[in-house]
Amino acid sequence: MTRISSGLKTLFLVHFVLGLVFGLAYLFIPGISMGWLGVSLKDELAYRIVGAAVLAFTASSWYCYKAAEWERVKIVVMAEIVWTVLVALVCLYGLIFAGAPVAFWINAIIMAGFAVAFTYFYSKK
Repeated sequence: MTRISSGLKTLFLVHFVLGLVFGLAYLFIPGISMGWLGVSLKDELAYRIVGAAVLAFTASSWYCYKAAEWERVKIVVMAEIVWTVLVALVCLYGLIFAGAPVAFWINAIIMAGFAVAFTYFYSKK
């Protein structure tokens, strides 16, 4: 079995911490957290659902951080690549075409960074 590199373990840990912060904020205080990004919400339910999804990926990053073998985390890395690429693209679409607040660059950059990092570690295997 191939061992997980220390770099990938660190990536899982960073993803866990950031996911915990954003996921909890979106789930429990979506009006306030989205207000920080310049978004006023009429319906908080969609952002609460996003918060739940972020926390699910956050939990998987914690489990992967605790794992030791590549085969145990490979599918999560693949799912993270899809998730982070899609979110980054949706954020970019919103910024370019849909009038999203400039603060959405924060989400776009974070997710694009995770997409690049997870893709890098996947390609090394």
